[in-house]
Amino acid sequence: MSKPAPKAKPAPAKVPGIYKLDSVRDVAESLNIPNLPDAVASALASDVEYRIQQVVEEAARFMRHAKRTTLTTSDIDQALRVLNIEPLYGHFPHNPPAFRRALPFPQMQSAGSVYFVEDEEIEFDRVLREEKITLPKGVSWTAHWLAVEGVQPLIPENPPAAPKEEADGKQTSATVLPGGKQTQQQPLLVKQTLSRELNLYYARLTSSLNPQTSDHSKRTAALASLRHDAGLSPLLPYLAQWVSEGVVSTLRTGSQTENDGKMLEVFLDVISALLDNQTLGVEPFLHQLLPAVFSILLHSALPPSHATHLRITAAQILAHLLTHYSMTYPGLPTKIVKMLIVGLIEPKKPRQTNEGAIRGLMAIGKEAIRLGLVDRQGAKIVGAKCMPGESSTLVDLVMEGLRMLHPPSPRPVPLDPNSGADSAVIEKLRTQLGDFFAERVIGDSAWARGILSDDATL
Repeated sequence: MSKPAPKAKPAPAKVPGIYKLDSVRDVAESLNIPNLPDAVASALASDVEYRIQQVVEEAARFMRHAKRTTLTTSDIDQALRVLNIEPLYGHFPHNPPAFRRALPFPQMQSAGSVYFVEDEEIEFDRVLREEKITLPKGVSWTAHWLAVEGVQPLIPENPPAAPKEEADGKQTSATVLPGGKQTQQQPLLVKQTLSRELNLYYARLTSSLNPQTSDHSKRTAALASLRHDAGLSPLLPYLAQWVSEGVVSTLRTGSQTENDGKMLEVFLDVISALLDNQTLGVEPFLHQLLPAVFSILLHSALPPSHATHLRITAAQILAHLLTHYSMTYPGLPTKIVKMLIVGLIEPKKPRQTNEGAIRGLMAIGKEAIRLGLVDRQGAKIVGAKCMPGESSTLVDLVMEGLRMLHPPSPRPVPLDPNSGADSAVIEKLRTQLGDFFAERVIGDSAWARGILSDDATL
């Protein structure tokens, strides 16, 4: 007995969507696609309806996060941006469009009402009379220098420096520097920022470095601690300030006592120890340490018993700075060499400053010596200050710098004034080195040509 055939299920009735097929056909005809099949139009209408629902849901989420109950055009724009769709332009939440309702045509009552945005009539005379308002720039991002070689540039993007009146009005107290001198500083910064242990370490360290209140063993131990101990980064700004203020206070008196010389040696030893400590980032504080080194190197009133040693140590510190930080700060070598050349070629500078400048150039290298003594005629300026036949430390330094450029010959042959080539060399020597030092070089022709040659081994 055969089973009765199953009855065919009726096809589900299609529920018309919000987006009509006629709208899809109208858009297709505007794109020169006539006779669009019903299946394609239905699929496109369903997809458009889904996309509209997705945009509305995202916009409603922005509305709820903004704690509003009214959906605005800005919510739609944010939703389009989230969905990676280009937003609609010309609609603003603060100026919503006003729609007007137009009655249906009598011939087409089934078409329903039509809504449109009424255009505002604008009078050109009124627009020209009104004051033009410049719109502010939108929010943007840009790069700027927070600090250049440890110095914060005065640009609008950086916070302004504290006014001098406020700095003078803050509470200050006297702090004893090595040597018994007192200087005004702000110890409250140390108490508020440093821990109790670091504050105690800072006090004992500075007292141990004082040559009047401690012996050589304590100073050696303190310098060894600065050179090798890790974890001293919080103390670095206070040590840099202590050294900078101490050098200025010591040199300002100009007493040239034995105790002043010892204090300046301690300050240079502290700078050298800080630079040798691999765990410290000294780069942000070079702008405080460099003036102290230059002040000792180029000062004209150093204690006589310590002057040579102080200038040699300061020159070695400059060479150390160029070796380790010239790649980090490309402008550092130019800045240092320029300061030294100014101290050498300035006619009003005293002989002691010239001596310090030459020692600094010699510590940097042959190229700096050539630039200062030969190219910028530093030897000629120094020779003009010397008496004929003079033999002094300054003259010996210049001769030592010339020997660095090119070593003298073991068997010197003097230049012949009657020879055309030698006469040109002699004339150039007198122009570049001056008569004083040219007379000391003329006796060795190979040495003289090596000094004047730009191709000398550097």
